[in-house]
Amino acid sequence: MVATALPLRSDLSVDYDAYAEHVRRLIDAGCDGVVPNGSLGEYQTLTAEERARVVSTAVEAAGDGARVMPGVAAYGSAESRRWAEQAAEAGAGSVLLLPPNAYRADADAVRAHYAEVAKAGLPVVAYNNPIDTKVDLVPELLAELHGEGSIVAVKEFSGDVRRAYQIAELAPGLDLLIGADDVLLELALAGAVGWIAGYPNALPEASVALYRAAVAQDLQIALPLYRALHPLLRWDSKTEFVQAIKLSMDIAGLPGGPVRPPRTPLTPQVEAAVRAATEKALAEGLS
Repeated sequence: MVATALPLRSDLSVDYDAYAEHVRRLIDAGCDGVVPNGSLGEYQTLTAEERARVVSTAVEAAGDGARVMPGVAAYGSAESRRWAEQAAEAGAGSVLLLPPNAYRADADAVRAHYAEVAKAGLPVVAYNNPIDTKVDLVPELLAELHGEGSIVAVKEFSGDVRRAYQIAELAPGLDLLIGADDVLLELALAGAVGWIAGYPNALPEASVALYRAAVAQDLQIALPLYRALHPLLRWDSKTEFVQAIKLSMDIAGLPGGPVRPPRTPLTPQVEAAVRAATEKALAEGLS
């Protein structure tokens, strides 16, 4: 499932036609679906109208709502539930939900938050990103959320691959999804059954080949691909991940484009690093 970047025109308006084309291209390349309105989709900068239209555009372009997992993060649980209800009305098959992140929520607040959004009726995938949210969905808490019926899976972005084994022990029915591109192989070998991915936006075919080999534990194919792609994959875990992935998309001839403030353009040094890694991957036939 690709956490889709959102194409913007030079005036920073959303290019919905380019976005629809991008969704179709990703699915044609073998990706299983898309995750609109995640951090990579700059959801925090969108108006309510834009955010809703992005979801409906993704569902229509995907041709099957089961392929679409909108991000429904918001500061309030009621607003997140409304976005989950909007996703259901648009025909999406599931939603991705961060924990409360306006403050450092405790376990009780986290459980109440996920229970509220689950009332919308769609399967909820928890998104554990303690680096940015300062709220850590530790394995014990994930097991509680799953046991209460509030979540069906977790996008694990902590970078701590040891958690995969503890999650499997505490909540064997909870699906583990790779959340950071640069630990893909490690989490796939540890039993992850999915990947909510960033860099397939720019290199979809190579990313699909890597993922399929990784979950099949075919190291003869996966390891050389992983080594070749890792200089790019690690940008998914950096502060400039949106700008970096959009730049790689531009270089690959895909609709990247600018970002909305408060994000700023890459520094010349970072741009040069991303450009060099992208051009090297393309020269090696990775796309």
